[in-house]
Amino acid sequence: MTARRMSAAALIALAAALLPVPQAGAAGAGDLPFGSATTVGLHNTYDPAAFGYLAQGLDTGTSMIELDVWTDTITKEWKVSHSNPLGNSNNCVAATTPAQLYTGGANKNLEYCLDDLRVWLGAHPDSGPLVVKMELKAGFAGSSGMGADQLDALIAKHLGSAVFRPADLLAKPGGGSYATLDEAARAGNWPTRAQLTGKVLLDVIPGTVEESNPFDTLHTDVEEADHLRDLSAAGKLSQAQVFPVVHGAASGDPRSSYSDSTIRPWFVVFDGDASAFTGGIDTGWYDRNHYLLVMTDAQNVSPAISATDPTADEARNRTTQLAAAHASIVSSDWRHLPEVQSLVLPRG
Repeated sequence: MTARRMSAAALIALAAALLPVPQAGAAGAGDLPFGSATTVGLHNTYDPAAFGYLAQGLDTGTSMIELDVWTDTITKEWKVSHSNPLGNSNNCVAATTPAQLYTGGANKNLEYCLDDLRVWLGAHPDSGPLVVKMELKAGFAGSSGMGADQLDALIAKHLGSAVFRPADLLAKPGGGSYATLDEAARAGNWPTRAQLTGKVLLDVIPGTVEESNPFDTLHTDVEEADHLRDLSAAGKLSQAQVFPVVHGAASGDPRSSYSDSTIRPWFVVFDGDASAFTGGIDTGWYDRNHYLLVMTDAQNVSPAISATDPTADEARNRTTQLAAAHASIVSSDWRHLPEVQSLVLPRG
């Protein structure tokens, strides 16, 4: 009898987990253009110490998850791990059905993390939009067949039509296309959140190992922007699945630091420390141009609050504070606060 009760309880818990977490915030949040909203994201969502299964992180209602990715040039596999370049350490389980999202062995390659995401989205058709932030820990390895082209192909195969691609931002509603991502963003061409229901936007930042490697002279941000520019020139931008990111807070237009001016218009996503962005930088510039601005380590903005377990009021107030500071996504490790992870606020 006890076993039957436990089995029923487990089924009820699973059914509850498969229900989408409603997004909280201002009325009519779905009508907000994607670039005009502030939402909340989770740092290192793949980490087994954070969630037993990737799906549990998604169940919080978060608007951003993060995956750390390594190019294993020996096996030609995209590993997902914080610090092991040759092995996986994550909570992805290679699900093919919603029930499998919460069972089975973890520590899978990137494609299986994407499969878990696709299955979860299928079980939550009213969720999203969701940003998937990928940190390429040591950068691309294009000379070994693990470059931007191969990453695009992997994502397209496992996420398919769920991806909001760079080419989708360029497309004008009445027909035709903007020439660059910058032109499209400044024109306010982001769809509404409601139009992006069930969609995923993937972006990629340079990794900590890459940025500290003196022998790596071609970082992920430049390589991905080169990729978009070249695909556009060849009329093949529809193949691109990923947005490049300017990494690190800086005053003015941080794209001016790129010596190759032809790649600058392919950056409309920016990512950096919240404390730096709120320390005198004109963050209104990002909002006025409808660029996406991810503010990380939100807990460290003065006065600092817990990175993992602030009170709901503390986390909500910090999100509201950074929404006023023009953040698009407020990122931390507030994994136990679904009522905050699901917030959607007007930006600015």
